[in-house]
Amino acid sequence: MSIAIIGGGLAGCECALALARAGVASTVFECKPALYSPAHVSPGLAELVCSNSLRSDEPVTAVGLLKVEMAALGSAVIAAARETAVPAGKALAVDRELFSAAMTARIEAEPLVALVRREIMSLSDPALAGFEAVVVAAGPLASDRLAASLREAIGDESLYFYDAIAPIVTTESVDMARAFWASRWQEGEGDYLNCPLDEAEYKAFLAALLAARKVPSREFEKELHFEGCLPIEAMAERGERTLTFGPMKPVGLTDPKTGRRPYAVVQLRPENAARSTMNLVGFQTKLAYGEQERVFRLIPALHAAEFTRLGSIHRNTFVNAPKVLNERLELVARPGTYLAGQITGVEGYVESAACGLWLGTQLGARIAKGMELAPPPQVTALGALLNHLRTPAKKFQPSNVNFGLTPPLEERMKKANRKMAYPERARKAWGEWCDVMNYL
Repeated sequence: MSIAIIGGGLAGCECALALARAGVASTVFECKPALYSPAHVSPGLAELVCSNSLRSDEPVTAVGLLKVEMAALGSAVIAAARETAVPAGKALAVDRELFSAAMTARIEAEPLVALVRREIMSLSDPALAGFEAVVVAAGPLASDRLAASLREAIGDESLYFYDAIAPIVTTESVDMARAFWASRWQEGEGDYLNCPLDEAEYKAFLAALLAARKVPSREFEKELHFEGCLPIEAMAERGERTLTFGPMKPVGLTDPKTGRRPYAVVQLRPENAARSTMNLVGFQTKLAYGEQERVFRLIPALHAAEFTRLGSIHRNTFVNAPKVLNERLELVARPGTYLAGQITGVEGYVESAACGLWLGTQLGARIAKGMELAPPPQVTALGALLNHLRTPAKKFQPSNVNFGLTPPLEERMKKANRKMAYPERARKAWGEWCDVMNYL
């Protein structure tokens, strides 16, 4: 028995390795390097194309708790991320090249996983013949041909939104006389390089940003941005101070040169342990390339910035999961075909990996032991995320994991106490679920 997995991203790798832990063989079909999406540039597996951050690592946050639950399930992504971590304050960020190499090595070293470098053009591709099941983990940037085949299988239930990538600059090109190292609310040198702006500098930057030329959408596509990953120019259009309450907020930072909080701040996060390159946090953009260099160099500390990667815009495809998937993440219209990762309607690196991990875990239990794993309780981070994919909505949209996806707390309490109550409730329910399942 063997499972075909389309896509060697985070979800596909997690699924394959989870199946292997259960003793189930799989073949991962990866189209790179013969075919690259508009956002991918490396032939390695599990390539991180947007940020290098896996967000908060605090277990009291929903995404931090999800990491804990994933580690309990044997997550390769979380293990590789910790091996290749770079300083990022309370977040878990990685050297993306080392991370991809670590995940690729895991797949290539696993005897129960075969890696085949070729494009799967449709759900009826001859290469898929003979497999017991097919997992589509092609990510939100599935090829046009595969996306068309998926759309044909499920009807008109395929949706889309736009996602944007933030630029990266070399650290040595940052004017250190106009920047300072610090993390919010922490004294001394922190993990972020902060580029402050006074009110006049901010207004000049904002005016240039709003007037800059943007990459137009294709005529037949309507722009639908995911609210959690808006292009910076789209945020700027919402009001003069929107950015100072968003990616350019100065709260918790004091410029050591003035002893005061800046009017606005651009934070740069290291891309690797050597801190040789930095990405502009929250600066995902669809500005034309030449405009990006011109506008972002209006930030005083970046007046001579050398860009190693400019921002870009691309279409992300996902399905209306509550309508087209069952509880097993199996296509209702095509039994034996499963979806994993961002294409299901989860949003974010960690959530995508968690989805693939869960699919591989439950498929492995069913095939190897004839055991049906019930999803974790909705009060857990993973359970809440999976429940989001089963909850019908008038306008289904992708979601990051958050405690708003869990049931309300039964007891009324102060806001400060609620912060701890959610993760404590989740940990208790997770432990009880593991005991009942008697598999993990």
